[in-house]
Amino acid sequence: MTETMGQPFDLVLGRRTYDIFAAYWPHAPEEAGAKPLNDATKYVASRGRPSLEWSNSVLIEGDVGEAVAALKREDGPELQVHGSADLLQTLLRHGLVDRFRLLVFPVVVGSGKRLFADGTIPSALRLVDSTVSTTGVVMGSYEPAGELVTGSFGSD
Repeated sequence: MTETMGQPFDLVLGRRTYDIFAAYWPHAPEEAGAKPLNDATKYVASRGRPSLEWSNSVLIEGDVGEAVAALKREDGPELQVHGSADLLQTLLRHGLVDRFRLLVFPVVVGSGKRLFADGTIPSALRLVDSTVSTTGVVMGSYEPAGELVTGSFGSD
């Protein structure tokens, strides 16, 4: 997490993830990771007009894909998306994801929300870095690698 949160960054969050983070992080300033999260500008994608009380929070107005593309063109810090699976689908459709940092925890939860849900455009990823924590969390960084190329195990 030091690599992910050790450099200046801003957040792009879906409304539900924003609500979860805003209910905790402003009230836990001594927790590890709280300062960079609290200091970051939080750009929030929402279909409604939520009251954004967490400091440095900004509602994304208009088309989310266009707004995030405009933010990426600015000379600001890295933009990070934490959670926000529905927002991620929008960013993927617009080609706005430069890197995935996926953390796989050694637990089986069962059913739940999928990060790459139905409707995700199939594409290839290239592993650019990986490490395993002392507790078995596999942390992989991937970059988009173009169209998905499939094969088979059958003989030609």
